Amino acid sequence: MNASDTAEQVQQSDWLDHAIRVGLVAYGVVHLLIAFLAVQLALGEKEDSASNTGALHYLAEQPLGAAMVWGVAVGMLLLVVWRLLEFAFGYREESDDTKRWRKRATSLGKAVIYGALGWSAVRTALGDGSSGGTDSTTAKLMDLPGGQFIVGAVGLAVIAYGGSLVWRGWTEKFTEHLDAQGQSGKDGSAYVLLGKIGYIAKGIAIGIVGGLFAYAAITHDPKKSGGLDQALQTVLEQPFGQVLLIAIGLGIGAYGVFCFARAKHLSR
Repeated sequence: MNASDTAEQVQQSDWLDHAIRVGLVAYGVVHLLIAFLAVQLALGEKEDSASNTGALHYLAEQPLGAAMVWGVAVGMLLLVVWRLLEFAFGYREESDDTKRWRKRATSLGKAVIYGALGWSAVRTALGDGSSGGTDSTTAKLMDLPGGQFIVGAVGLAVIAYGGSLVWRGWTEKFTEHLDAQGQSGKDGSAYVLLGKIGYIAKGIAIGIVGGLFAYAAITHDPKKSGGLDQALQTVLEQPFGQVLLIAIGLGIGAYGVFCFARAKHLSR
């Protein structure tokens, strides 16, 4: 039996299904915490930044918080393993090489996202979850040859990713992640509605993050860039910003609940 056959067996194994479900639950918890912090920000009661890092810090401060943060870290590691297996051996049923490698590249990108969140969880659990800030990272990129174009390209890529989430939400393409039971009946209708709202809201928030990077590139000012917390702060500063931010926060929360539904009705 060669490595490819072994990987195929691993991909189809029950233990990987269980691992993915654990990871999705952890991912859902993080999104619910971000939603909670975003609503706090909108109501002027913000104590932690409405971002992945802020959510992990908030979780760490709760009873048994360190154990829960470690649980998030393990969950993200399990999702990284899943996506890396998809990248290396997945989508072999696709006859179109271009489409197959595009899907594999998407899986690799998701592995990077899960890995970054998992690393943040590990640092938070170890008491070293502070960050130099997105603007400092952008400044380092700006100092590279062609740095302004690199930052602009990052911004456009993030905007494209946000747009893809909005598209997946609007077209309900995400339902492919649910088994037949998860798409049927009253529960199925609720799951689809949560997913639609969640994907669109998350896509909008991420698109704003990309817009901040693009604006930083245009103005050559690293301080104009920012992560999710700064993007949500930007929303709050707009006309009717409080209402908009609460809506986005609730939408991100809907995405978190959809992660639970996906864990229960996983289809790969």
